[in-house]
Amino acid sequence: MKKIHFIFVGSLILITSLISCYKSDIGPLPFIGDREDLAGNRIEHKIRPFSFTNQEGETVTNATYKNKIHVVDFFFTSCPAICPYVTAQMKRIQDHITDYGDVMLISHTVDPKRDSIAVLKEYADKIGADPNIWHFLRGPKDKIMEMANEDYFVAAHEDEYAPGGFDHSGKILLLDKQAKIRGFCDGMDPESVSQFIKTLDYLRSTYE
Repeated sequence: MKKIHFIFVGSLILITSLISCYKSDIGPLPFIGDREDLAGNRIEHKIRPFSFTNQEGETVTNATYKNKIHVVDFFFTSCPAICPYVTAQMKRIQDHITDYGDVMLISHTVDPKRDSIAVLKEYADKIGADPNIWHFLRGPKDKIMEMANEDYFVAAHEDEYAPGGFDHSGKILLLDKQAKIRGFCDGMDPESVSQFIKTLDYLRSTYE
């Protein structure tokens, strides 16, 4: 059992390292999070099933994104630090894919206590988010945190010393139509986001 635990931890370290240094050169994209078991069999990484509520008060599940490319980030509306910058880059991505029809954006709030449906709605309207393309989702805080850390491999946790009370990643993630992570970028870096948009377009082209 200890050996298995060591391999699992080692895999997480490797995945974290990949997420820290990955930069797509536009080509065959990795399947981030996939690993091998002790017998050498490939274990596909999957985003766990979820059922959350969006800014329109609608229930949103995994099925909502069936056969859609996903662009995902984590935020909270009262964030005084990185969120406004990352959200601006998400809006930039939305404007790029408006006419695509097969790409949707997801912003998970890490602060559902303060981010009510009404608060999310006001925030989304203020920045010009299209509710048909971009969902701001709220759900149980513990599940959101688990998904961020374990499914998307981005750090997110409460921290009384962090701005706004939460320490979370500013990464934006790219998931394919099978909900597998294929890339990411630094949402604080416009140049990184420009590369991300090219990667997104490349991923779309693989379905043509």
